[in-house]
Amino acid sequence: MTSALSYAFPPGGMPDPSENPEGSAVFSSAYAVIPANVQRDIVTSLLPGWIGHRAWILARPLTGFAETFAQYAVELRPGGGSATPEPDRHAQAALFVAKGTGRLTIGSETHTLSPGTFVYLPAAAPWQIWNNSDDIFGFHWIRKHYVSGEGTSVPEPFIVHETDIPQAGMPMAEGKWATQRFFDPLDLSYDFHMTIVTFQPGGQIPFAETHVMEHGLYVLQGTAKYLLNTDWVDVGPGDFMWLRAFCPQACIATGDEPFRYLLYKDVNRHPNLMLNAL
Repeated sequence: MTSALSYAFPPGGMPDPSENPEGSAVFSSAYAVIPANVQRDIVTSLLPGWIGHRAWILARPLTGFAETFAQYAVELRPGGGSATPEPDRHAQAALFVAKGTGRLTIGSETHTLSPGTFVYLPAAAPWQIWNNSDDIFGFHWIRKHYVSGEGTSVPEPFIVHETDIPQAGMPMAEGKWATQRFFDPLDLSYDFHMTIVTFQPGGQIPFAETHVMEHGLYVLQGTAKYLLNTDWVDVGPGDFMWLRAFCPQACIATGDEPFRYLLYKDVNRHPNLMLNAL
């Protein structure tokens, strides 16, 4: 069994024309699966205020779909990036680097980003990001409107590498199911969480989780059978899953390496009773 860390990213390019176009993508009222093999050149977007880039937009606010967040995979060519990446002053961000190296500036401070680096950027934070290397730089970008909470303060930006976050084993999992939480789960100033979830081969979620939190899951490494609502789906590196609130989910890791995914979920706030009021 190999334990080397690996971070999947959209492959781009185009499949062989002889491949079966049916594929394994799914869009339903409860969940969606966007497999890595459909994250190709012709489905990318270009963003105002960015140069030398392309983006796979995997989730966006849409009634009956991703209602709390947007999720991108952004690829920067050498020299590419943006001095004004975020057009919405209410939007906070989480970045997770999958490939290459880049330069992030927050205010007057500059940081070098490498694979496995996680960044939190609060709403209205002045930031810019550039690829100052000779290779492709790729990162995952989650955007969410910040919802304040009574008695809480706006969080500060921070940068951490996943290897600095210890794995917390889940109860009764015998070391086969663990999480790395980028945010302090007891800090109510955060209104969403980002986590890397790791299952060793044969590890599983032993019940169908059914809860109010909406999920975005990007598979970083390994393979699994994942229960989405009533369907068991085979997933692997680079596959993205969106789960609507209350969509049942479970997981059984397969293969001979850890199954790992980057997880978004909305937490720590009362449900909005007027959906269109935000």
